[in-house]
Amino acid sequence: MDLNPSYKDMKSTKKSMLLCCKLYVSESRNHTALDSIERAARLDGETVIVNKFEDRAYNRIRYTLVSYIVHDSTGNIIYSPLQRTLQSMVEAAYEAINLELQCGAHPRLGVVDDIIFHPLAQASLDEAASFAKMAAADIANKFQVPVFLYDAAHPMGKPLDIIRRELGYYRPNFMGNQWSGWDMPEVLPEKPDVGPTMVSRARGIVMIGARPWVSAYNIPIVSTDISATRRIARMVSARGGGLPTVQTMGLFHGEDSTEIACMLLEPNRIGAEQVQYQVEMLAAQEGLDVKEGYFTDFSPDMIIEKYLKLISGDEQ
Repeated sequence: MDLNPSYKDMKSTKKSMLLCCKLYVSESRNHTALDSIERAARLDGETVIVNKFEDRAYNRIRYTLVSYIVHDSTGNIIYSPLQRTLQSMVEAAYEAINLELQCGAHPRLGVVDDIIFHPLAQASLDEAASFAKMAAADIANKFQVPVFLYDAAHPMGKPLDIIRRELGYYRPNFMGNQWSGWDMPEVLPEKPDVGPTMVSRARGIVMIGARPWVSAYNIPIVSTDISATRRIARMVSARGGGLPTVQTMGLFHGEDSTEIACMLLEPNRIGAEQVQYQVEMLAAQEGLDVKEGYFTDFSPDMIIEKYLKLISGDEQ
């Protein structure tokens, strides 16, 4: 049977013009809350959760979502199933989680802490940035939360780590190594890009950005000496004079270990092997043992492959 052109075009779009959305939520211990968020994600079958990463010590979860984008005749994005799915998941998170009652070993400034968009397949970074700005307006207006844009979604390309540093993201406020509740002023010191300047203490604020693919790679340190772990993390990072395009945090991870959480901003330039080697070398100087690191998500190619397999099952 012949397919009409519009159907053919849509099938092609579903496999080529793709966005990956990584949604970071400040909760991983409350399974009722996570069930509610995941039910919301399943309301639209055209958005696929291709992966999730939970960490109980950090009390944080990341959902990796993929769907397609549709353009009008001028090339502007007019629709993506991601829009509805993301709003539903954010709404479920706000209904189920109260930031004032949340505590974990990973920094955070909001229940929905970070949303990042990466272009996949034939989609462009400009398209990811455009959609990120659409999502920011939707979330800010519907839920009345301040939204800070970063990287390609920001008018001046402001990096995420600089915005976080300005807002005190990296400073623990509980027991010297935990982040608990909301302890910033309810009127923000920095004006958000979208949304109110007043903060709901129960919801906090949201970061939304777009950038080329970034790899998250965590390296366990067999020690509770957080000062030593933070020293190593700083020396490995670009900011500390270490490896270019590498950002790091030294964090407690459970009762008997610490961890260096790494963001590889250009993983094809500086990869996990180089970071692992540098950490092991510096840890040896401190007399510390290091375990093999691990990625927290699949590669872009694997994500596309998983997405295509899942949608092909729906189309048959």
